[in-house]
Amino acid sequence: MEHFNLEKLKLSTVRTPAAWAQCLSFMDLTSLNANDTPAQITTMAEKVNQFPTAFPGFPHVAAICVYPALVPAVKQSLQLPGVQIAAVGAGFPASQTFIEVKCDECKRAVDAGAHEIDIVISLGTFLAGDHNRVQEEISKIKAAIGHAHLKVILETGALTPEQIHTASQISIEAGADFIKTSTGKMEPATTPEAAWIMAHVIKAHYLKTGKKIGLKPAGGIVTANDALIYYAITKEVLGEEWLKPSLFRLGASRLANNLLTELTKTAIKYF
Repeated sequence: MEHFNLEKLKLSTVRTPAAWAQCLSFMDLTSLNANDTPAQITTMAEKVNQFPTAFPGFPHVAAICVYPALVPAVKQSLQLPGVQIAAVGAGFPASQTFIEVKCDECKRAVDAGAHEIDIVISLGTFLAGDHNRVQEEISKIKAAIGHAHLKVILETGALTPEQIHTASQISIEAGADFIKTSTGKMEPATTPEAAWIMAHVIKAHYLKTGKKIGLKPAGGIVTANDALIYYAITKEVLGEEWLKPSLFRLGASRLANNLLTELTKTAIKYF
């Protein structure tokens, strides 16, 4: 695997309205604040419902991502077909709790209506070198959530490049449907270098097994240019076939308005 080089991505070739619109369709519209209320989350879901009317011709977001206790608020309000309900779980964002609690929380979120679960690897356990336990925990959580998709967050800002590579492999082998860079709760959050490494692990797994694993950069993705960097990495390493919501997501809270601003050439504060 060659080292990441931003200049080689040739961002000018993907800096187009079509790519910005695609990035909207990859978004997990996220609200993970300690002071989130059901009313605030309901309002967010209603804005997603109204999006096709407010912005005709533009694609809607891929999912709404919230804390487990707020999944019912999304389920009760969300009406737009094709938008998934995602919940963080397993002791997010630190993952410092018992595996039984992690499994139960994730299962409860699915029972409440979540289609996707975003968990963090047991970072302390991983850094202590107990990789088998990390893999076992992910496998148990995957079994607990049944049909729901599992996104595994590596918290790449705490890892070396070699550790990102290893954590990606462990997560995929344990049953992750997606691997994700960051919670956004730790600095640094996602980086292009981390996504580059993860994309190459996904590619190697695909070439070996024929199975496609998704990639989700998240944390600190704010501007349209930020989004295009991760779009370009995915296109370069994994190809056009990964550029769809089932295999590529962008986790962000402020990005949607900035993409809409670029597309409309008007300052947008819709979400």
